[in-house]
Formats: sequence, C-alpha cells, structure tokens
Amino acid sequence: MRQRLLNGLLAAALGAAALLAPPAHAAGAGHAPGGGCDPLAPAECLLPFPNDWYTRPDPGSGTGRRVAFDTAVLPRPATGLPVDPAAWNRSDGFSPGSAVIAQVPGLDLAATGAAPLTDIGRSLDRDAPVVLLDTTTGERWPYWAELDANATEPDRQALLIHPARNFHDGHHYAVALRRLKDATGRTIPAAAPFAAVAGRRLPAHDPLRARQDRLRPSLTALRRAGVAAEGLNLAWDFTVASTRGLSGDLFTIRDDAFRRLGNRSPGFAVTDLTPAQDARIAREVTGRITVPSYLNLPGGPPGSVLNRGRDGTPRALPGNTQTAEFRCEIPRAAFRTPSRPSLYGHGLLGRRSEVGAGNVKDMAAEHDFTFCATDWIGMAEEDIPVVLGGLADPSHFPAVPERSEQGMLNALFLGRALIHAKGLSADAAFRTADGRPLLDTRHGLAYDGNSQGGILGGALVAASPDIRRGVLGVTAMNYGLLLNRSADFAPFQQVLDGSYPDKLHQQLVLQLFQMVWDRGETNGYANHLTDHHEVLLHIAYGDHQVANAAAEVEARTIGAGVLSPALAPGRSPDTVPYWGIRRTGPGQPPHRGTAMTVWDSGTPTPPLTNTPPAGPEYGHDPHEDPRNSPAARQQKATFLTTGRVINVCGTTPCTATPTS
Repeated sequence: MRQRLLNGLLAAALGAAALLAPPAHAAGAGHAPGGGCDPLAPAECLLPFPNDWYTRPDPGSGTGRRVAFDTAVLPRPATGLPVDPAAWNRSDGFSPGSAVIAQVPGLDLAATGAAPLTDIGRSLDRDAPVVLLDTTTGERWPYWAELDANATEPDRQALLIHPARNFHDGHHYAVALRRLKDATGRTIPAAAPFAAVAGRRLPAHDPLRARQDRLRPSLTALRRAGVAAEGLNLAWDFTVASTRGLSGDLFTIRDDAFRRLGNRSPGFAVTDLTPAQDARIAREVTGRITVPSYLNLPGGPPGSVLNRGRDGTPRALPGNTQTAEFRCEIPRAAFRTPSRPSLYGHGLLGRRSEVGAGNVKDMAAEHDFTFCATDWIGMAEEDIPVVLGGLADPSHFPAVPERSEQGMLNALFLGRALIHAKGLSADAAFRTADGRPLLDTRHGLAYDGNSQGGILGGALVAASPDIRRGVLGVTAMNYGLLLNRSADFAPFQQVLDGSYPDKLHQQLVLQLFQMVWDRGETNGYANHLTDHHEVLLHIAYGDHQVANAAAEVEARTIGAGVLSPALAPGRSPDTVPYWGIRRTGPGQPPHRGTAMTVWDSGTPTPPLTNTPPAGPEYGHDPHEDPRNSPAARQQKATFLTTGRVINVCGTTPCTATPTS
C-alpha cells in the first residue's frame, strides 16, 4: 500500500468507531444450540472453530443449517460492548477458507509430526496426527498446521490448521486431532469432556449426552476413514456455507440491477477530457456512472450496509442511486487501431487514480488497451475510518464487505458502459476528431487488477456478465489468512491489538471477519470462479504484502496450472514445490485458460510462520515488480486477447527486475 496512506492510518484510527452509527440489532438472531459454549472445549468459548455446535437446523437454507451465534459466545472487544451477530447469522455455514482453530496447551507440532507449510503432502498420510475429512465425499483434505507465532502466552496459543485448497461449498467436514505430543514426546491426553463424549454411550440424563449424540455421526465417518476414537485428543465437525449463501447477495443485486437496465447502456456523463498526457497516453477522460444503490443510506456513503427486505434479501431503496466516478486512460495507439476496453482494479484502500500509474500506461501503450477504473468503495481510501472502526468493534465490520459488493456493481456498470454501442464509445471523448471510435467493443471486456485489485478482482470477474478473462496481479485470497502475513497490516494490527489484546481471541476474530468478508472478496467465489471465466495469476516470489502461501491456496482451488519451471532449483524451501498445482511449460502442450506465473526478483523466501516479512533480512519488496516487467505485460496482453498463456521466459524461471 502507498506510504502516504500508511502515514495517516493511526491518526485516522482515533475515534474511528465513533464515526459509525450503532448497528441495527436483528430481532430473533438465534441462540447457540445447547445454550452456549461447546462443552467439548470449555476453556475458551467458540473453540474449536469452525463448529456446527454454533449452528441450528434450517431446512430453507442451502446447507440445511444456519449459523446461530449468540452475543454471549462472540469475543467482546476491549470496550466491553457485545458483538451483534446478525450479519454472521445470515450464513448457512462457515467460510470455505476458514482456518480450523483449536487450543492444545503444551502442543509441539514437530514432535507430533504434523504437516507444516513446507510439506503439505504429509497431511494426507494415513497416520497423520491431524485429519480433515470431507464427510460428504469421504475424501481426506490437504492442509498445513502451525502454532500462532504471534502468541505472547504459551497457554493462549492457537493451533491453526489451514486448508491447502478451499473446502467445497456446502460440504460437511470432520476434524480429528490424535496422538498429539508435547516437546518431551509425551502424548497429550484428551480433555475430560471429550474423553467422555468419545467413549461409551452416556446415560440419557448425562449433561454431555446431547453433545455425544450430535458428534456421533462424525465419529462414525472418521472411523470408516480409518480414524479410530482411541487416541483422539479432540474431534468435531462443521458445515461450509453454500454457494448461494456465499454469493447470493452480490448476484442478487447484480441480477436486479441489470434487469432494470435491460438492453440500455448505464447512464453516464463525461466531466473532463485532458488531451496529450505523455508519449503513451493521448487522452485522460473522467466522468461518472449512475448505478442503482442497494445500500441502506441515501447515496451509499462509507459505513453503509446493504438494505434488506424482511426476508434478508438485498433491495434497493426507492430512488436510491450511487454515483461512481471513473477515470480512463486512452493510449495513442488507439488512434491507429481502436483499443480493447478493460477495467482496472486499484490496490489496498486506494483510488481510481491508480489507473494513471506508469505501469498501467505502459500496458495501455504497448498493447493498445484503454483502462478505466472507479473507486472500489468499501475498500477505497474514503473507507479507511470504517475499516478501522470495524477492527475496533466487529459489529461495524459488515459495512466493509457489503459496501464492497456495491463497489463491484459500480464496476460492472462501468464495464457495461465501456462495451455498449450507445455507451462510452458513442461519446466524443472516446472518438477521433473525425468520429472514428477509439474503443473496439467487438471482443468484450477485460479485467486487470493488482494487489487488492486481485484479491477482490476474482469476485468481480466471477460476477461479471461481460468479462471473460481477467488478470489478477500480485494476488491471493482470504484476508483471514493474509493479514497476519502482510507487511501492510502493521498499522491496522495496532488497532486490533487495542480492541483484542488476547492473541487467541484475535485469531477467532480474523476468522469471524472472513465469514462476512467472503461475500466481498475472491475467497467466497473461488470454487466456481473458473466455471465460466479464465484468470491469470501473477505472483511475486517473497511478496511482502500479499503472501505466497495464500496465492498457492487460490491456485489449487481454481485449478490453475503453474508455468514451469516456476523457481530455480533450491529456491523453494518446500519438499515438493507448488504441491497440488499442476505444471505447464516447456515440454507440455501449449496452455490455454487459467494459470499462474511466478516472478522472482531475488527476494529472500518469506517467513514460514504466520508473520510478515519484516526487517532487512527479507530484502526488497517485489510486490510491484511483475507489473513493471515488459515480459509480464506481454503475457498478460496475450492472455486477455486470446486466452493463451505464452511462455515468455523460455526454459528458465521467470524473473523480474527489482523496482524502487
């Protein structure tokens, strides 16, 4: 993220929560079955997590269940105010990318033999001490396990089990922890409540009998998969949210807005045309698009959430519209051959002005693209106080992803205006003096985004009726996984430290955030992103801002092939580099469709813990290097125009020159 933003963050944090109106509490939010915390792990409420103990039956949902958090079970911030569970209780399951969290005092993962980040394949060993089982299919699920490296108290350290590819939407999973050991090699015994539940059938009057009955089907599924109850330290189950539950809000507002639009172009107004920008760009055009607003406040200002009907479905307030300001860069090449239109997605908490960055102008000039951008509201510069307020009080956090969904709709309308015959191409600003169009709308719309523009951009591509292919630059997904590993999060971390000083609570809160964030970033759409779209992922090895580990989870989830050789021999610390990702490159058939290219600037390998690359030992941040590489831009352009992923690096790994 740009340094000028970082410099002002802590000042903006002061009183951020006070800028937000108190959230509306939904009546009848529901209570956790059993009346509170899971008795399997009485030391800390909400653990283990995710957990179907905190759901209730709901025959009308996509999974047959509904999250049912009570305010009493959600960790309270330092203010002492209860967290409103309404936004979470709309979910019919948990995040497909959720970290699986437990607390096992004294646990030593090396002595236990749990699969680390560098050896994910070990997670599928028959005798693995941690087992994730898809009970819907009977499939063992790959993961890596780590102890929270940020913990300050050994007895408050979270065990984090990260799925190496996202769990399937709507599926049910069982978790088993067995033969766990401490640093001396001693087996850690199960807590008494779990030992009782996992043992012989309890009498009907026993207070743990209901918990035993609920867990029995998962214990049976584990036994059938070769995981006996003997030796278990802990086991539980959870349901992943359905596709409808994850994407329903965005797809609802998209479908309603485009139904209202019909065959027309979105309404727009060009407000300024600045000619002759430089040797690359002939015109900079600014304007505004009018979009139906589905937010609950007139004009949809920061802090707005989706306006919902009595059934919880997002609905537009009568007459409420959103004005989406845009900026387009038209290359000089377009005056020779009409340019291809593309949306551009800006970086973390940035602005549409990023479309005027040098690398974007280079891409436009070299490959004849007109790039247009609008502020990604919800995660734009003007939303910084709301983001900080959400970290201080999770009750306010749903405003971030929900306003981001409106931001996606704004971008979709800008995209439609770019390719509609009576849209922007019909305006004089997008034509030569003699009336020839500067946009070639015959081939549809492209997308290119970097950093946040890649993290949120996958959701935009998935939702777009007009984009067929997109480039997600220096990307990944799942903020719940990314934030601990990002150098960008340091100023935000100070706010989170103030609201949740306990590091175990922080891990729970990050996963709670992710449950609602799924609706506004790629993580919630990844399992179906490539059903009808193709994406190219560009990864900077050792990226300080967007963790490579999370990018690899995305690649596995969407079925991307990695251009090989990806790294020089010995460069990766992994037992099997890019485990679970198919290879494409020299000696393989020419690749078409979804793929990932790794660009290496020589930066040291990032930490293998859930911490950011901080300090001089991690060298140069390569985050901006791929987009500044002419070879990378050539690969992007060929992909966006033809769908082919050309090998621009020959028989060697792709490298990028470090940029300042």
